[in-house]
Amino acid sequence: MSVLRMIQFTDPHLYGSETESLRGVQTLAALSRTLAQARLRDWPVDAVLVTGDIVQDDPGGYAHFRRLFSTVGVPVLCIPGNHDEPASLARELNHEPFVVGGRMDFGPWRIVLLDTSMAASARGRLSAQSLAQLDEALTTAAGRHALVCLHHHPVSMGSHWLDKVGLENSGEFWRVLDAHTNVRAVLWGHVHQTFDVLRGTVRLLATPSTCAQFRPGTSEFALDSLPPAYRTLELRADGTLSTEVVWIEECAVPSSSSVSSAA
Repeated sequence: MSVLRMIQFTDPHLYGSETESLRGVQTLAALSRTLAQARLRDWPVDAVLVTGDIVQDDPGGYAHFRRLFSTVGVPVLCIPGNHDEPASLARELNHEPFVVGGRMDFGPWRIVLLDTSMAASARGRLSAQSLAQLDEALTTAAGRHALVCLHHHPVSMGSHWLDKVGLENSGEFWRVLDAHTNVRAVLWGHVHQTFDVLRGTVRLLATPSTCAQFRPGTSEFALDSLPPAYRTLELRADGTLSTEVVWIEECAVPSSSSVSSAA
């Protein structure tokens, strides 16, 4: 495999109801249009990544997600977010093509899937067991490059309200990663905005939601006017990568920021 092609979708916030809206966007319709554009524009791919908040505190939404993604023909790698119920997610997505957590190898790349969710909290944390599993996954990668995926942001987003609900023990996370030389990128959701910087030689990437977006750099919660989006990834055998955020221009966007600030 000379190039591993993947697509990341994040933060769909689905409900059991097909018509429910969040922050001015009907979440199921927005995800359906986002997936349709990705399949029209960027297929074939080798895998799909879904980095949390699949549902909005409503496990009934997993049935819609399962229906949409069960026929994509490639592995669908999933992790929970703070609005998910990890036990329900694992139960509802317990068959192919879905993979929940753990790790998966594609040629010269190892994809590591971390659960940062905490019960009844918008913040994230990696347990001691998860940190040990991360260290083991990077140690045993057998020369493979690593892409590490999580829901909560492990660095500051420069947004006061949002940084209060990031990864609580990001220092422990980085101590594990900094002990390894094969990590090429870290990818997350949760923040409903794009982010792309380098930390040393590691690419740090955040991706907008398939529903509404947060305005970057604000001290208080505010919505952006940008539409739903997804991210493409091309991971090469030499450890380099190319990526693009693709916006779904025909989707409706919220008209005001007078909504809940819970990420």
